[in-house]
Amino acid sequence: MAHSFRDSDHLPNLRPGAPADPAGLPRQRRGTTPQMHGRYPDYDVLANAKHWDEVTRELILQRAREVPPVRFFDALEEQVLRPFLDVVLAQDRDPRIPVFEMVDAKMFAGQLDGYRYADMPEDPQTWRIVARGLRSEGFVEADHEQRLKLVERFTQGDFEWEGVNVERAWSVVMRGALSAFYSHPWAWNEMGFGGPAYPRGYMRLQPGPPGREPHEAKEAFGLDPVSDVPARGLE
Repeated sequence: MAHSFRDSDHLPNLRPGAPADPAGLPRQRRGTTPQMHGRYPDYDVLANAKHWDEVTRELILQRAREVPPVRFFDALEEQVLRPFLDVVLAQDRDPRIPVFEMVDAKMFAGQLDGYRYADMPEDPQTWRIVARGLRSEGFVEADHEQRLKLVERFTQGDFEWEGVNVERAWSVVMRGALSAFYSHPWAWNEMGFGGPAYPRGYMRLQPGPPGREPHEAKEAFGLDPVSDVPARGLE
């Protein structure tokens, strides 16, 4: 169904140039998503909170309502890593998932993943090396387009930073960034995730219609970004 632009519930083009989001992506009307747009504008995963066990409910509500204090990274590292994470996660404006603070809290608590590359330092040290390396490449002073190019070089390991395999460092920091981003209920709203299934469980396990659980989000926007973005030359 074609989107109507008579109302102001669509996402305005606030980015320089053409937006990367599919044209007409609706504004969020219920709950919160990053930058208040998404494919499920009337969905809020927190409405399911009463169905979660107490420990899970308190953990997720705290994650949604509280931003951890910055206690691991110093001010210079924050000056680099905060905009870096905004660029790689395409969080161009508020509301933003506080990924920087969530990564900081994990590093401060030493709650690491329990594994690492044999030739790489521990994750906290890798993050510090990345911050120092990006600063040396001029990331802080760069404009948005220049930052995108620096990130592209980072993905290819196209830097020489002492003490780290740069291509693997990209893998380490993106693992941490994406883990934080997609553990936040605002991200769940954006992708229509139904939240924890315990203790309610699932009632529709078969493929095909009506495969959606009654409490899950119904998509309100049909344009596929996988085909739309390259069609508009925005890859």
